[in-house]
Amino acid sequence: MSVTKENVAYIAELARLRFTEEETVTMTSELNNILHYIEKLNEVDTEGVEPLSSIHDELNELREDVELPSLSQEAVLQNAPERQDRFFKVPKVIG
Repeated sequence: MSVTKENVAYIAELARLRFTEEETVTMTSELNNILHYIEKLNEVDTEGVEPLSSIHDELNELREDVELPSLSQEAVLQNAPERQDRFFKVPKVIG
């Protein structure tokens, strides 16, 4: 499969992009190079190869999940610029 200048123009229109004639020629060439590379990848025999989720064999080392006490309501509201009773007071954003 190859990409034509008409294909590039159609895709550009869908994406609401405007290309000069020179950019269209460049884009056509670049897209064809990408498709050629993908065709090369399709030639590789991958029979019996397990799919990878990462190229590294390393695993994330996670810390133990330790429950800690919550902050008190007063401590949380201590840094609030404005508050009303036990709530944060914020400007109205929805009319």
